[in-house]
Amino acid sequence: MERYDVLVVGGGINGAGIARDLAGRGFSVLLAEAQDLASHTSSASTKLIHGGLRYLEYYEFSLVRKALLEREVLLKSAPHIMRPLRFVMPHDSAMRPAWMIRAGLFLYDHLARREWLPGSCGVKLGRSPLGEPLQDRFTRGFIYSDGWVDDARLVLHCALDAKQRGAEILTRSPVTEARRGRELWQATMATPQGERIVQARALVNAAGPWAESFLREVAQPAHAEKLATKHLRLVKGSHIVVPRRFEHDHAYLFQNPDGRIIFAIPYEGDFTMIGTTDVEQPREAIANFALARISEAEIAYLCEQASRYFKAPVQTSDVVWSYAGVRPLLDDASGSAAAITRDYALETLHEGAAPLLSVWGGKITTFRKLAEDAATSVAEMLGQPRPAWTQGALLPGGELAAWSQRSSSRPDEDFERFLAAVQQRWPWLPARMARRLAHAYGTRIEQLLGPATSLDELGRHFGADLYEAELAFLHREEWACSANDMLWRRSKLGLRLDAAQRAAVAAWCDARS
Repeated sequence: MERYDVLVVGGGINGAGIARDLAGRGFSVLLAEAQDLASHTSSASTKLIHGGLRYLEYYEFSLVRKALLEREVLLKSAPHIMRPLRFVMPHDSAMRPAWMIRAGLFLYDHLARREWLPGSCGVKLGRSPLGEPLQDRFTRGFIYSDGWVDDARLVLHCALDAKQRGAEILTRSPVTEARRGRELWQATMATPQGERIVQARALVNAAGPWAESFLREVAQPAHAEKLATKHLRLVKGSHIVVPRRFEHDHAYLFQNPDGRIIFAIPYEGDFTMIGTTDVEQPREAIANFALARISEAEIAYLCEQASRYFKAPVQTSDVVWSYAGVRPLLDDASGSAAAITRDYALETLHEGAAPLLSVWGGKITTFRKLAEDAATSVAEMLGQPRPAWTQGALLPGGELAAWSQRSSSRPDEDFERFLAAVQQRWPWLPARMARRLAHAYGTRIEQLLGPATSLDELGRHFGADLYEAELAFLHREEWACSANDMLWRRSKLGLRLDAAQRAAVAAWCDARS
């Protein structure tokens, strides 16, 4: 029977991050994901690397500082799939007074050291292109810095790094049973090739919204009360995508009368993404979380709140795509869903039997630190403490400076130099396609394009700038099996293909399943 040091259950951002960290410390790791990598919560975020400005109102200073400390670390680790982003907050005196916003932004600028992200400032919207899309009543506002990330590809890159460091990654392989022995866990998985039974010295429960149900229904359900003392509150967050509402490269933060906020963010060049909502979900509905969908009421809410700011109202008929995911938030007894902490907790169980670590809560911005803390705990429980290593480490494809033979302190500048090198090496690539491939794959673009000297050599054209060579690469190198994997998680090309073209991609995938 195969034996590993650690079995990680869950292929979202936390599971992939923990598998990567442990593999980098020299442990043998198996990651088992029931469906596709990032198939739920971790591909349904607002896609921000941020401290969480609004959390200051809930006195979450420790969480905000932790996230701010991670912000620039992450932006440097994968400058192809992450980028700095400036946010505009129009001032609405009916919401929060200007002095409160200034105080919050001062804290946001100074809770953690910034090496290169610019600080906050005021802006006169009537004299700036940033004010052109907004209603005339907004005459001033504030600008601050955070970052943007392709969330699904971040998960993928962590899994790729884990694999390169020796971990085994299994997708579409739910763990159907996990039995805890004195020295080992024994787990059964339903893989596409059939049932597989393995042993592991430790088990990490990183099942996200399913973390509690995994313990109660899979990992010795008769003793579930001994395996978990914490609980989750499950909150659905939904987003809509509409045709581009503004031409500049900044994002907006809008304050709503209900005390919440929404973002309007440049998305995939031709679109604007608007979100998110906070709709608490009953625990008994856990079986349906994989089918999370935005409701008509949520669509109407997001359109209504965005229309309070934009000159041109956002209509429900404008929505070209939407997505929703269920966030597993650590239950801290907060009253409203918006007030629930976005911090995380790691719960360990070691005495008397094989070690178990469960992950409760968390957010994308702090995933690396969570993974580092989790890997340190697992290593200590196994009696083999090993040093942390991920701070300052690059993710696969992020070695951009090597291509331009020049590195700056700004990863966004490194990306532009890398893009120039890509265009010089493959001059036949259309500019838009070159930028998309450079963002998605970083230096791994060389593996995708190989010796090709023209678009014709990339094989069948499926529409937009999608060619068969890319589909084959996603299938071969990135665990992509279905059209959804390829068009909505590995890329967002589903936005640019029509129904017939999407069906052609699905048929291509079916022929190889």
